[in-house]
Amino acid sequence: MIKRLFLTAIVACISFAVVHAQNADGVLGKWINSTGEGQIQIYKKGAKYFGKLSWIKTPNDENGKPKEDTHNPDASLRNRPLLGLEILKDFVYDGDNVYNDGTIYDPKNGKTYSCKMTLDGKKLRMRGYIGISLIGRTEVWTRVE
Repeated sequence: MIKRLFLTAIVACISFAVVHAQNADGVLGKWINSTGEGQIQIYKKGAKYFGKLSWIKTPNDENGKPKEDTHNPDASLRNRPLLGLEILKDFVYDGDNVYNDGTIYDPKNGKTYSCKMTLDGKKLRMRGYIGISLIGRTEVWTRVE
C-alpha cells in the first residue's frame, strides 16, 4: 500500500514537471510587434528566454544599407545590424504564463527597460517599465503562424 502511494506521488510529480515545462515553452516562436514593423523570434538558452529581431518591415536605410543600432548608448555597438539583434534577454518563467526578470531593448531610442511578458493564447503582453511595473507601457504582440 505504501509503495503504491509512493509510486503514485512520484508519477504525479513527474507529470506536473512535464506539463510545467510545456507551458513555459509556449512563448517560443515568432511574434509580430504591435506596429507590424518587426518580428521577434523568441528562443530558450538554458532555463531563460531571449528574443531577436528576425524580420524588419524596412530593413535597409535610404542608401540601401542594412539599418544599424545607431541609437545605442554604447558607441562601439552602433554599427550592429538591427536584423538579428537580441532585444529580449534573461526572462524566467514564473508560472501561470508569466515571464519575469527580463529586459527589452528599444532600438528606436537605444534604451533598455525591465520587462514582464504574459502569454495569453496567440497574444503576448509585453510590459516595459523603469523601476516598478506600474510606471510603464504595455504592447501586445501577436504570434506569427
